[in-house]
Amino acid sequence: MDSLNRPMPPIHHLSLKLILIPPILLAMATALSLFTHSDTNLYMLYSQCHSHARIDWLSRIPLVGPLACFLVSFFQEALLSPVRSKGIMSVVLSYVAGLLTITTVEGSRLCNKSAFLLAFPTATWLVFDLVGGALVWELVIIPAFFHRAKVVIQARRQGTTTTSDGEAAAEPELVLGDPRHLSTLAESLSIPVSIAIGYILPSLLILLLPSDKTAVPVFLWLLFPVWVSLLHQGVRTALLQVFKGHPNWPRPFHLESSLLPLVTTYAAPMLLSLASHIYLIVTLFTHPRDDRQEMTLATTRFITVNMVYVGLTVLYWAFIEAGWQTALVMLVVTVLAGPGAGVCVGWVWRESAVGVDWIGRRLGWRGSVIAVAVGGTGSRRGSRDRGEEGREGGNAPSEETPLLR
Repeated sequence: MDSLNRPMPPIHHLSLKLILIPPILLAMATALSLFTHSDTNLYMLYSQCHSHARIDWLSRIPLVGPLACFLVSFFQEALLSPVRSKGIMSVVLSYVAGLLTITTVEGSRLCNKSAFLLAFPTATWLVFDLVGGALVWELVIIPAFFHRAKVVIQARRQGTTTTSDGEAAAEPELVLGDPRHLSTLAESLSIPVSIAIGYILPSLLILLLPSDKTAVPVFLWLLFPVWVSLLHQGVRTALLQVFKGHPNWPRPFHLESSLLPLVTTYAAPMLLSLASHIYLIVTLFTHPRDDRQEMTLATTRFITVNMVYVGLTVLYWAFIEAGWQTALVMLVVTVLAGPGAGVCVGWVWRESAVGVDWIGRRLGWRGSVIAVAVGGTGSRRGSRDRGEEGREGGNAPSEETPLLR
Protein backbone atom coordinates (compact mmCIF):
# COMPACT_ATOMS: atom_id res chain seq x y z
CA MET A 1 0.00 0.00 0.00
CA ASP A 2 1.27 3.43 -0.85
CA SER A 3 2.47 5.34 2.21
CA LEU A 4 0.18 8.33 1.64
CA ASN A 5 -2.86 6.07 1.16
CA ARG A 6 -2.37 4.26 4.47
CA PRO A 7 -5.00 4.95 7.10
CA MET A 8 -3.96 7.64 9.54
CA PRO A 9 -2.87 6.33 12.97
CA PRO A 10 -5.30 6.89 15.86
CA ILE A 11 -3.21 9.80 17.25
CA HIS A 12 -4.46 11.93 14.33
CA HIS A 13 -8.18 11.58 14.92
CA LEU A 14 -8.74 10.53 18.55
CA SER A 15 -8.79 13.06 21.37
CA LEU A 16 -6.00 13.01 23.94
CA LYS A 17 -8.44 12.22 26.74
CA LEU A 18 -9.69 9.15 24.89
CA ILE A 19 -6.16 8.00 24.06
CA LEU A 20 -5.13 8.19 27.72
CA ILE A 21 -7.90 5.90 29.00
CA PRO A 22 -6.10 2.59 28.20
CA PRO A 23 -2.82 3.60 29.94
CA ILE A 24 -4.82 4.53 33.04
CA LEU A 25 -6.60 1.17 32.93
CA LEU A 26 -3.25 -0.57 32.44
CA ALA A 27 -1.89 1.30 35.48
CA MET A 28 -4.80 0.07 37.58
CA ALA A 29 -4.25 -3.49 36.33
CA THR A 30 -0.52 -3.18 37.06
CA ALA A 31 -1.12 -2.09 40.64
CA LEU A 32 -3.59 -4.93 41.19
CA SER A 33 -1.30 -7.53 39.62
CA LEU A 34 1.74 -6.41 41.60
CA PHE A 35 -0.26 -6.50 44.81
CA THR A 36 -1.51 -9.97 43.96
CA HIS A 37 1.97 -11.26 43.15
CA SER A 38 3.68 -9.57 46.09
CA ASP A 39 5.15 -12.02 48.56
CA THR A 40 5.91 -12.00 52.26
CA ASN A 41 9.51 -12.74 51.27
CA LEU A 42 9.75 -9.22 49.84
CA TYR A 43 8.63 -7.70 53.14
CA MET A 44 11.12 -9.91 54.98
CA LEU A 45 13.85 -8.69 52.65
CA TYR A 46 13.18 -5.08 53.60
CA SER A 47 12.97 -6.04 57.28
CA GLN A 48 16.46 -7.58 57.08
CA CYS A 49 17.82 -4.39 55.55
CA HIS A 50 16.09 -2.24 58.17
CA SER A 51 17.71 -4.29 60.93
CA HIS A 52 21.12 -4.05 59.16
CA ALA A 53 21.24 -7.83 58.70
CA ARG A 54 22.03 -7.43 54.99
CA ILE A 55 24.73 -5.32 53.32
CA ASP A 56 25.69 -3.58 56.54
CA TRP A 57 27.72 -0.75 54.93
CA LEU A 58 24.78 0.23 52.72
CA SER A 59 21.88 -0.27 55.13
CA ARG A 60 23.44 2.07 57.71
CA ILE A 61 23.45 5.13 55.41
CA PRO A 62 21.10 7.66 57.05
CA LEU A 63 17.57 7.98 55.60
CA VAL A 64 18.13 6.12 52.31
CA GLY A 65 20.22 3.21 53.60
CA PRO A 66 17.46 0.62 54.23
CA LEU A 67 15.73 1.38 50.90
CA ALA A 68 19.00 1.25 48.97
CA CYS A 69 19.90 -2.01 50.71
CA PHE A 70 16.47 -3.43 49.82
CA LEU A 71 16.82 -2.50 46.13
CA VAL A 72 20.31 -3.96 45.86
CA SER A 73 19.28 -7.12 47.74
CA PHE A 74 16.14 -7.41 45.58
CA PHE A 75 18.14 -7.56 42.34
CA GLN A 76 20.82 -9.75 43.89
CA GLU A 77 18.14 -12.29 44.77
CA ALA A 78 16.64 -11.99 41.29
CA LEU A 79 20.03 -12.97 39.82
CA LEU A 80 20.80 -15.71 42.34
CA SER A 81 19.95 -18.88 40.42
CA PRO A 82 22.62 -19.69 37.80
CA VAL A 83 20.25 -20.76 35.02
CA ARG A 84 16.60 -19.72 35.05
CA SER A 85 16.81 -16.33 36.78
CA LYS A 86 19.90 -15.38 34.74
CA GLY A 87 17.97 -16.15 31.56
CA ILE A 88 14.91 -14.15 32.62
CA MET A 89 16.94 -11.19 33.85
CA SER A 90 19.06 -11.10 30.68
CA VAL A 91 15.87 -10.74 28.62
CA VAL A 92 14.57 -8.04 30.95
CA LEU A 93 17.83 -6.10 30.89
CA SER A 94 18.06 -6.27 27.10
CA TYR A 95 14.50 -4.97 26.83
CA VAL A 96 15.36 -2.03 29.07
CA ALA A 97 18.38 -1.36 26.82
CA GLY A 98 16.02 -1.12 23.85
CA LEU A 99 13.62 1.17 25.69
CA LEU A 100 16.49 3.36 26.86
CA THR A 101 17.75 3.65 23.29
CA ILE A 102 14.43 4.71 21.76
CA THR A 103 13.65 7.25 24.49
CA THR A 104 17.14 8.75 24.18
CA VAL A 105 16.75 8.98 20.41
CA GLU A 106 13.33 10.61 20.74
CA GLY A 107 14.62 13.04 23.33
CA SER A 108 17.35 14.13 20.90
CA ARG A 109 14.96 15.00 18.05
CA LEU A 110 14.40 18.68 17.25
CA CYS A 111 10.64 18.36 17.72
CA ASN A 112 11.10 17.29 21.35
CA LYS A 113 13.85 19.67 22.47
CA SER A 114 11.38 21.98 24.27
CA ALA A 115 9.47 19.10 25.92
CA PHE A 116 11.31 18.77 29.22
CA LEU A 117 10.26 15.22 30.16
CA LEU A 118 11.22 13.93 26.72
CA ALA A 119 14.43 15.91 26.17
CA PHE A 120 15.69 15.21 29.72
CA PRO A 121 14.40 11.73 30.66
CA THR A 122 16.90 11.08 33.47
CA ALA A 123 14.46 11.82 36.30
CA THR A 124 11.65 9.67 34.90
CA TRP A 125 14.05 6.79 34.25
CA LEU A 126 15.35 7.02 37.83
CA VAL A 127 11.81 6.87 39.21
CA PHE A 128 11.04 3.91 36.92
CA ASP A 129 14.19 2.10 37.97
CA LEU A 130 14.05 2.77 41.71
CA VAL A 131 10.38 2.83 42.70
CA GLY A 132 7.80 3.32 39.96
CA GLY A 133 8.23 0.46 37.52
CA ALA A 134 5.54 0.09 34.86
CA LEU A 135 3.39 2.79 36.48
CA VAL A 136 5.89 5.43 35.35
CA TRP A 137 5.49 4.34 31.73
CA GLU A 138 1.71 4.22 31.96
CA LEU A 139 1.14 7.48 33.84
CA VAL A 140 4.12 9.69 32.92
CA ILE A 141 6.26 8.68 29.93
CA ILE A 142 3.59 7.54 27.47
CA PRO A 143 1.17 10.42 28.25
CA ALA A 144 4.05 12.87 27.77
CA PHE A 145 4.77 11.46 24.31
CA PHE A 146 1.09 11.47 23.36
CA HIS A 147 0.71 15.09 24.46
CA ARG A 148 3.79 16.10 22.50
CA ALA A 149 2.59 14.27 19.39
CA LYS A 150 -0.70 16.18 19.55
CA VAL A 151 1.17 19.50 19.85
CA VAL A 152 3.33 18.71 16.82
CA ILE A 153 0.40 17.49 14.73
CA GLN A 154 -1.56 20.65 15.49
CA ALA A 155 1.42 22.85 14.62
CA ARG A 156 2.02 21.03 11.33
CA ARG A 157 -1.63 21.27 10.35
CA GLN A 158 -1.71 24.99 10.98
CA GLY A 159 1.43 25.30 8.85
CA THR A 160 2.39 28.77 10.01
CA THR A 161 5.08 30.25 12.22
CA THR A 162 2.83 33.10 13.38
CA THR A 163 -0.33 33.22 15.46
CA SER A 164 -3.62 34.76 14.35
CA ASP A 165 -2.47 38.02 15.99
CA GLY A 166 0.65 38.14 13.84
CA GLU A 167 2.97 37.18 16.71
CA ALA A 168 5.67 34.56 16.38
CA ALA A 169 4.53 31.05 17.26
CA ALA A 170 5.98 29.52 20.40
CA GLU A 171 7.75 26.69 18.51
CA PRO A 172 8.37 27.61 14.85
CA GLU A 173 10.79 24.68 14.52
CA LEU A 174 7.79 22.34 14.44
CA VAL A 175 6.74 23.88 11.11
CA LEU A 176 10.03 24.94 9.55
CA GLY A 177 12.81 22.54 8.65
CA ASP A 178 12.80 18.86 9.64
CA PRO A 179 11.48 18.36 13.19
CA ARG A 180 12.17 14.60 13.13
CA HIS A 181 15.92 15.19 12.69
CA LEU A 182 18.34 14.63 15.58
CA SER A 183 19.94 17.83 16.82
CA THR A 184 23.46 17.02 15.55
CA LEU A 185 25.36 14.25 13.79
CA ALA A 186 27.26 13.75 17.06
CA GLU A 187 24.15 12.08 18.49
CA SER A 188 24.80 9.08 16.25
CA LEU A 189 27.84 8.26 18.40
CA SER A 190 26.98 9.82 21.74
CA ILE A 191 23.74 7.82 22.10
CA PRO A 192 25.13 4.29 21.52
CA VAL A 193 28.37 5.00 23.42
CA SER A 194 26.53 6.36 26.47
CA ILE A 195 24.10 3.43 26.57
CA ALA A 196 26.84 0.84 25.99
CA ILE A 197 29.07 2.18 28.79
CA GLY A 198 26.44 3.59 31.15
CA TYR A 199 23.91 0.76 30.99
CA ILE A 200 24.92 -2.34 28.99
CA LEU A 201 28.36 -2.75 30.60
CA PRO A 202 27.01 -2.57 34.20
CA SER A 203 24.20 -4.94 33.18
CA LEU A 204 26.69 -7.49 31.88
CA LEU A 205 28.69 -7.20 35.10
CA ILE A 206 25.74 -8.00 37.36
CA LEU A 207 24.75 -10.88 35.07
CA LEU A 208 28.20 -12.47 34.88
CA LEU A 209 29.73 -11.83 38.30
CA PRO A 210 29.10 -14.27 41.19
CA SER A 211 26.04 -13.17 43.17
CA ASP A 212 28.05 -12.67 46.39
CA LYS A 213 30.20 -10.06 44.62
CA THR A 214 27.48 -7.98 43.00
CA ALA A 215 26.50 -5.59 45.82
CA VAL A 216 28.59 -2.68 44.53
CA PRO A 217 27.92 -3.38 40.81
CA VAL A 218 24.15 -3.58 41.44
CA PHE A 219 24.24 -0.36 43.47
CA LEU A 220 26.04 1.41 40.61
CA TRP A 221 23.73 -0.20 38.04
CA LEU A 222 20.67 1.23 39.83
CA LEU A 223 21.93 4.71 38.95
CA PHE A 224 22.33 3.94 35.23
CA PRO A 225 20.05 6.84 34.10
CA VAL A 226 22.55 9.26 35.63
CA TRP A 227 25.56 7.59 34.00
CA VAL A 228 23.86 7.44 30.60
CA SER A 229 22.85 11.10 30.77
CA LEU A 230 26.32 12.29 31.81
CA LEU A 231 28.04 10.19 29.15
CA HIS A 232 25.55 11.27 26.48
CA GLN A 233 26.16 14.94 27.13
CA GLY A 234 29.90 14.51 27.61
CA VAL A 235 30.53 12.48 24.46
CA ARG A 236 28.32 14.78 22.38
CA THR A 237 30.13 17.89 23.65
CA ALA A 238 33.54 16.31 23.06
CA LEU A 239 32.66 15.28 19.49
CA LEU A 240 31.34 18.73 18.65
CA GLN A 241 34.56 20.26 19.98
CA VAL A 242 36.76 17.88 18.01
CA PHE A 243 34.79 18.36 14.77
CA LYS A 244 33.75 21.98 15.28
CA GLY A 245 35.28 22.97 11.95
CA HIS A 246 33.51 20.18 10.08
CA PRO A 247 30.49 21.33 8.01
CA ASN A 248 28.25 18.32 8.84
CA TRP A 249 28.83 17.38 12.50
CA PRO A 250 27.06 20.38 14.11
CA ARG A 251 24.12 20.15 11.71
CA PRO A 252 20.85 18.22 12.31
CA PHE A 253 20.44 14.91 10.48
CA HIS A 254 17.80 12.22 10.06
CA LEU A 255 18.94 9.03 11.79
CA GLU A 256 16.72 6.62 9.86
CA SER A 257 17.98 7.97 6.53
CA SER A 258 21.62 7.24 7.39
CA LEU A 259 22.43 3.54 7.29
CA LEU A 260 25.66 3.44 9.30
CA PRO A 261 24.46 5.67 12.18
CA LEU A 262 21.19 3.71 12.23
CA VAL A 263 23.00 0.39 12.63
CA THR A 264 25.42 1.86 15.18
CA THR A 265 22.60 3.22 17.32
CA TYR A 266 20.51 0.06 17.52
CA ALA A 267 23.10 -2.74 17.12
CA ALA A 268 24.04 -3.22 20.79
CA PRO A 269 20.54 -3.57 22.30
CA MET A 270 19.41 -5.76 19.39
CA LEU A 271 22.39 -8.13 19.67
CA LEU A 272 21.99 -8.28 23.44
CA SER A 273 18.29 -9.06 23.00
CA LEU A 274 18.95 -11.83 20.48
CA ALA A 275 21.64 -13.41 22.63
CA SER A 276 19.50 -13.35 25.79
CA HIS A 277 16.47 -14.65 23.87
CA ILE A 278 18.44 -17.61 22.52
CA TYR A 279 19.97 -18.28 25.94
CA LEU A 280 16.59 -18.36 27.66
CA ILE A 281 15.05 -20.69 25.06
CA VAL A 282 18.05 -23.05 25.18
CA THR A 283 18.02 -23.23 28.98
CA LEU A 284 14.29 -23.94 29.01
CA PHE A 285 15.01 -27.13 27.04
CA THR A 286 18.35 -28.11 28.57
CA HIS A 287 17.34 -27.31 32.16
CA PRO A 288 13.57 -27.89 32.31
CA ARG A 289 13.62 -27.98 36.12
CA ASP A 290 13.32 -24.51 37.63
CA ASP A 291 16.40 -23.89 39.82
CA ARG A 292 15.04 -20.77 41.56
CA GLN A 293 14.66 -20.75 45.32
CA GLU A 294 11.67 -19.15 47.04
CA MET A 295 13.11 -15.65 47.38
CA THR A 296 14.49 -15.64 43.82
CA LEU A 297 11.14 -16.86 42.51
CA ALA A 298 9.34 -14.00 44.31
CA THR A 299 11.66 -11.29 42.98
CA THR A 300 11.77 -12.53 39.37
CA ARG A 301 7.99 -12.94 39.33
CA PHE A 302 7.57 -9.34 40.52
CA ILE A 303 9.98 -8.07 37.85
CA THR A 304 8.35 -10.14 35.11
CA VAL A 305 4.86 -8.85 35.89
CA ASN A 306 6.20 -5.30 35.84
CA MET A 307 7.89 -5.73 32.47
CA VAL A 308 4.90 -7.45 30.88
CA TYR A 309 2.82 -4.35 31.60
CA VAL A 310 5.61 -2.11 30.29
CA GLY A 311 5.58 -4.18 27.10
CA LEU A 312 1.80 -3.86 26.72
CA THR A 313 2.05 -0.10 27.25
CA VAL A 314 4.81 0.30 24.64
CA LEU A 315 2.82 -1.84 22.20
CA TYR A 316 -0.18 0.44 22.69
CA TRP A 317 2.10 3.47 22.20
CA ALA A 318 3.29 2.08 18.85
CA PHE A 319 -0.28 1.37 17.74
CA ILE A 320 -1.60 4.83 18.64
CA GLU A 321 1.23 6.80 17.03
CA ALA A 322 2.08 4.62 14.03
CA GLY A 323 -0.76 2.17 13.43
CA TRP A 324 -1.38 -1.55 13.79
CA GLN A 325 1.37 -2.57 11.35
CA THR A 326 4.09 -1.11 13.57
CA ALA A 327 2.63 -2.81 16.64
CA LEU A 328 2.45 -6.11 14.75
CA VAL A 329 6.07 -5.83 13.57
CA MET A 330 7.16 -5.10 17.14
CA LEU A 331 5.25 -8.14 18.40
CA VAL A 332 6.55 -10.52 15.71
CA VAL A 333 10.20 -9.50 16.16
CA THR A 334 9.78 -9.83 19.93
CA VAL A 335 8.73 -13.46 19.48
CA LEU A 336 11.64 -14.15 17.11
CA ALA A 337 14.50 -12.18 18.70
CA GLY A 338 13.36 -10.93 22.11
CA PRO A 339 11.65 -7.75 23.30
CA GLY A 340 14.77 -5.57 23.05
CA ALA A 341 15.10 -6.31 19.33
CA GLY A 342 11.33 -6.01 18.94
CA VAL A 343 11.16 -2.48 20.27
CA CYS A 344 14.21 -1.36 18.22
CA VAL A 345 13.01 -2.80 14.91
CA GLY A 346 9.51 -1.54 15.67
CA TRP A 347 10.91 1.93 16.23
CA VAL A 348 12.69 2.00 12.89
CA TRP A 349 9.48 0.78 11.24
CA ARG A 350 7.57 3.45 13.15
CA GLU A 351 9.79 6.16 11.72
CA SER A 352 9.44 4.73 8.21
CA ALA A 353 5.69 5.22 8.57
CA VAL A 354 6.42 8.94 8.18
CA GLY A 355 7.11 8.20 4.51
CA VAL A 356 8.74 5.18 2.89
CA ASP A 357 9.47 6.99 -0.35
CA TRP A 358 11.02 9.92 1.53
CA ILE A 359 13.57 7.53 3.01
CA GLY A 360 14.17 6.03 -0.40
CA ARG A 361 14.93 9.43 -1.90
CA ARG A 362 17.37 10.21 0.90
CA LEU A 363 19.43 7.01 0.57
CA GLY A 364 18.82 5.84 -2.99
CA TRP A 365 19.07 2.04 -3.25
CA ARG A 366 20.09 1.70 0.41
CA GLY A 367 16.95 3.54 1.47
CA SER A 368 14.87 1.25 -0.74
CA VAL A 369 16.36 -1.75 1.08
CA ILE A 370 15.50 -0.18 4.45
CA ALA A 371 12.03 0.73 3.23
CA VAL A 372 11.31 -2.83 2.08
CA ALA A 373 12.89 -4.33 5.20
CA VAL A 374 11.25 -2.13 7.78
CA GLY A 375 8.69 0.08 6.13
CA GLY A 376 6.44 -1.98 3.91
CA THR A 377 6.14 -1.37 0.19
CA GLY A 378 5.55 1.59 -2.03
CA SER A 379 5.43 2.00 -5.76
CA ARG A 380 8.38 3.49 -7.55
CA ARG A 381 6.02 5.43 -9.70
CA GLY A 382 4.31 6.90 -6.64
CA SER A 383 7.69 7.88 -5.29
CA ARG A 384 8.65 9.61 -8.52
CA ASP A 385 5.30 11.39 -8.78
CA ARG A 386 5.42 12.65 -5.23
CA GLY A 387 9.02 13.71 -5.73
CA GLU A 388 7.90 15.88 -8.66
CA GLU A 389 5.01 17.26 -6.62
CA GLY A 390 7.43 18.08 -3.81
CA ARG A 391 9.68 20.01 -6.17
CA GLU A 392 6.73 21.91 -7.59
CA GLY A 393 4.93 22.58 -4.33
CA GLY A 394 7.89 23.28 -2.09
CA ASN A 395 8.11 22.12 1.53
CA ALA A 396 5.09 23.86 2.97
CA PRO A 397 3.32 21.47 5.39
CA SER A 398 -0.30 20.53 4.95
CA GLU A 399 -2.70 18.06 6.54
CA GLU A 400 -1.20 15.32 4.36
CA THR A 401 2.39 16.22 5.19
CA PRO A 402 4.03 13.32 7.08
CA LEU A 403 3.73 14.31 10.74
CA LEU A 404 5.25 13.23 13.98
CA ARG A 405 4.30 9.72 14.89
